Amino acid sequence: MKLTDSLKPLFIDTAAELTGAARRLLMAKVVKQLGSGGQSPAEQELGWNRGTLRKGLHELESGVTCLDNYLARGRKPGETSLPMLLEDLQAVVNGQSQTDPKFKSTRLYVRLSVREIRCQLIKPRGYLDYELPSDETLRQNLIS
Repeated sequence: MKLTDSLKPLFIDTAAELTGAARRLLMAKVVKQLGSGGQSPAEQELGWNRGTLRKGLHELESGVTCLDNYLARGRKPGETSLPMLLEDLQAVVNGQSQTDPKFKSTRLYVRLSVREIRCQLIKPRGYLDYELPSDETLRQNLIS
């Protein structure tokens, strides 16, 4: 099989509509049809990633579909490494929060800066500075 100008958009569009294992399977079948050395033209002319092609060919030949572990990607929330952080954060700000003086909203306002809250988490609560999340993350945890 040879890649013609009419087949290229068909393969590119079809692969773009599929995801995961189905996409890799289509790509592997196209590469198989291109014959020996089919990965190079598929990479150059169709814009397909060579690593994805190899994974798809392996899945096609072995019959075993690789699972994509998307949940394991990215940074974990700070609560996974510091499970008591949210409770300690609430304990620090509970005595320092007040309502809106004009009673226009039901939100509570904290009279402490995030830097001061951080200091109160470090000294009395026993946290280390390097293990606490950034000031912005602490501020976001106060809002929620």
